[in-house]
Amino acid sequence: MTTIADFIATDIAGKDVSLADYQGKVVLVVNTASQCGFTPQYEGLESIYKKYADQGLVILGFPCDHFGHQEPGTETDIQDFCEVNYGVTFPLFAKIDVNGADAAPLFKWLRSERGGVIGDRIKWNFTKFRIGRDGLPIKRFGSTTKPEKLADDIERAIAR
Repeated sequence: MTTIADFIATDIAGKDVSLADYQGKVVLVVNTASQCGFTPQYEGLESIYKKYADQGLVILGFPCDHFGHQEPGTETDIQDFCEVNYGVTFPLFAKIDVNGADAAPLFKWLRSERGGVIGDRIKWNFTKFRIGRDGLPIKRFGSTTKPEKLADDIERAIAR
């Protein structure tokens, strides 16, 4: 059975990270963009990360330029933007594709496990996938779901 521990992703600094490092945690995987109407969700993501990190939550941000060319910058640009504008401290990764033939393996897996309202394709930036402590995807949340609305769901997952 495939779990998040089976994947490797390149972090924002260019280093390969085994996602097995997050085994046993509640993980929220989010495809992000710096020039999107949903970009202010970084603030809510950082807030829930700070609130629940010591209880076992980790948020993994994956910048993506698929939708409206809303993530045009380099990894350095993205990291600087997130730190300066939103104080982001949760792990950020290198820019990836989330749909199509070149989609990152992690996102191919997440999409196949948790389809959305338009099939398995990701519709827009800030789609969120919650992964349980067992490493399996539990729930998918659309772009319009604000991070603050995930608090009850996260608290239940942490308690498990």
